[in-house]
This record gives sequence, C-alpha cells and structure tokens, in this order.
Amino acid sequence: MITRIIACSFLLLCAGLAQGQSLIPAPPQLAAKSYLLLDANTGQVLVEHEAGTQVPPASLTKMMTAYIVSEEILKGSVKESDMVRISEKAWRKGGSKMFVKVGDQVPVIDLMRGVIIQSGNDASIALAEHVSGSEEVFAEVMNQQAELLGMQNSHFVNATGWPADGHVTTARDLGVLARALIMDHPEHYDIYSEKYFSYSGINQPNRNRLLWRDSSVDGIKTGHTEEAGYCLVASAMKRGMRLIAIVVGTDSDEKRASETQKLMAYGFRYYQTHKVYGQGEELQTERVWGGKEPSVGIAVDKDVFVTIPRGGEDGIKADLIVDGELEAPIQKGQPVGKVVVTLDGETVADVKAVAAEDVDRAGFFKRMWDSVKRFVMGFFS
Repeated sequence: MITRIIACSFLLLCAGLAQGQSLIPAPPQLAAKSYLLLDANTGQVLVEHEAGTQVPPASLTKMMTAYIVSEEILKGSVKESDMVRISEKAWRKGGSKMFVKVGDQVPVIDLMRGVIIQSGNDASIALAEHVSGSEEVFAEVMNQQAELLGMQNSHFVNATGWPADGHVTTARDLGVLARALIMDHPEHYDIYSEKYFSYSGINQPNRNRLLWRDSSVDGIKTGHTEEAGYCLVASAMKRGMRLIAIVVGTDSDEKRASETQKLMAYGFRYYQTHKVYGQGEELQTERVWGGKEPSVGIAVDKDVFVTIPRGGEDGIKADLIVDGELEAPIQKGQPVGKVVVTLDGETVADVKAVAAEDVDRAGFFKRMWDSVKRFVMGFFS
C-alpha cells in the first residue's frame, strides 16, 4: 500500500520569536536519591536523576491503592456509597491511621479520603479487603495494574507501603502512575488537593506542605519510612501547563517540599505545553474513490500537545501520513493514517489521523467512472 506524506503546516508557537531562542540552563541538582519532572499532558520528561533505580515507595504506594479503587468504581463493581466493615487486621495496622475501629461500617469514599489525605494504613487495608477479599490478593491486582499501565520496574507486596522485601518502584514508574491518576480519574483527583479530613472527631491535615505554599499545587501524595526517606509526588497547573514532580529519598519533611519546589519552578520557568490540534479538528480533505462524496475531511483522534522550550522555537512541522488511497465506504473515526509532529527534526508527537465524517459508497455508475479514472491516472503516473 502506498503511503503519502503531506506537510500540514508550520506552526509558530511563541509570540517572542523575534527575540531569538531562549537559553535553558542545566536543571537543579536536588538533595534526593532520585527524582523526575514531566509534563502531564505530553508525558515528556524534562528532568530526571536515577529515575529508573528501584526504591521503596513508602506511602506513595497508596497512589496505586486509590487508583485501583477508582477503577473499580468506574467499572461499577464498587460504589462510593458502599459500606465497608473494618476488620481487626485493618484496625491493628500501625503507622499513619484514619482511626477507624473494628466493626465500623465506613463508606468507600470516606476511606478513599482516609487513604489520600490522612495516608491511613487502616483505610488502605480496609479498601483492599473490600475490593479483593484480602490484602494479599489485592497486591496481585496492584501488580497486574502496574503492568497494564507500563510500570516496568515496580512490584507491590501490600496496599500501604509498609516496608517489605520486594516492595519497590521507581521515580519513572511513579510518574506513569501519577499521570494515570490525573487523566483516568478526574472525578476523584480533587480529593488530592483537600487540606483536611475529619473522621470520628479527629481532624488531620494533608501531609503535602505544598498545598499551603503554592496555590497551583493540587496533589498528589507524600511518603516516608526510614528506608525510603521522605518522598513526594506533586502536581501543579500554571498557564495551561500541568507538571508532575517526583522526589524520592530526601532527609526531612521540609526538604521533600523545598526540593520539589525547585523542580516545579524550573519546569514552569523554561518550558510550556502547546496545543497543536484539538480532538476532531479537521486538518485537510483527501480524495475518496467510489464515494457519494468526492472527498473526506481528515482529523486527529485526540488532542495533540507538545512540550517546548519557552520563547525561542522557529516552529514545528506537522506531517499527515495517509495510508494509501481512500475508498468508500468510510466511517467517521476510521483510522486513515497518522500525524507526525516534529520539532527541530525530532518527533515530539505521533497520533492517529481519522475520517472526520462518513462517506457512503456511491452507485454503480459512479464507482465504475472512478475506476476508469484511477486506471488512467495510474497508467500515466
């Protein structure tokens, strides 16, 4: 099949082009074992250090616990209003707590807040038992979900992050999970920005200090054990750009917050997210053979974002690659090729190109006439 490449456009992305290309300094060096900064919309990594090194995740584990519960709610197998009976195992678990009691009946959504805001080990085990029958089986589900998300170097043993042999992840995998939390379950993401949650008369603050320091920060989760150190996965939104910062293995609560702020400040200062095309936006039209209509609009199947340095790009090039000649019938949304976006010769986005509308098959005589034209054009080409 012949593939055709059509240059769609050159897009000037910054108003300050005339000022010349901005210089980007080296990223900050953090006092942490590993760290990562990425654009949530594009997934592009802006800064990384030892991001593929396996580390104990501590309570960052609860991001996966909450993600799985959100998945179960979305599928309808669990409801936010379901009442969960608290087991003795959940009640007895040490560390941070929601302070539920044995035999309590607690709504799933309250336990979600107990996990996310209060980092409750008791709430985490209660939800694991409710979803899977036991924490051990839930851990298997966590590993299956990690594989589905592409978390290639993670392995979970429990739902809490309690220290255990073989319970590990990486900063890079945590970035994958953080993006999934934000993109897949916006209906629950607001919980990560809540500063307090009260249960049974006990009011506990969110341990993420950045929620008080920076109004652009709206999540996500802290973690701490002696082995893991102080850890933070944070996300913030400014000027249409959402960044995710993962900082693992600092030596204090204050340090994990301040080091994360350094990453965020660097990303927002020197980079921006640019929307190249919107989902369904028509790029151009293409000839359709044997159709009631002579052509069909070509669109992208999802929003196309790219991460670019601020204030210095000459532009980006978008190429529409069509998979051969198009023949009717064509259905709206049918893949017909792809759009490849490059910046300075490097591919920064690659998305499906789809038909923007239906094109029905033409009648017999129109199809025959198109066949003749195709034959003649092919003969002389």
